[in-house]
Amino acid sequence: MVSQSRALRVGQRIQQELSELLLFGVTDPRLQQVFITQVRVDRELEYANVFVSALEGPDRADEILAGLSHASGYLRRELARRVELRSFPKLRFHWDPTPEQAAHIDSLLSNLPKAAPAPAPDEPEPDDD
Repeated sequence: MVSQSRALRVGQRIQQELSELLLFGVTDPRLQQVFITQVRVDRELEYANVFVSALEGPDRADEILAGLSHASGYLRRELARRVELRSFPKLRFHWDPTPEQAAHIDSLLSNLPKAAPAPAPDEPEPDDD
């Protein structure tokens, strides 16, 4: 069992290398414009949960996850050559809805009516009498 900080560092390194692999090493058209949002490695370094998203949003989620599942052997082998670990964790891919949720919250916030500015601290508040 490794420390939580080491698992975090390993996850960050896997995210960096996997992002590079998806940009330059994979030719599968299903994996174009896909980005890695986070990689969480368990404390035993047995599994790496890879969270992905795409510019098109969740419309292509099933297609992208199928492509990543198909390429997982190649990706794991290439990552094992780049990241030196005694045994490399198995990759599990998950769709990350965070970017879509953030865009939705941003649109909701932009549609809120503008609030009246608060009075400056040195200005007295008007009396309602």
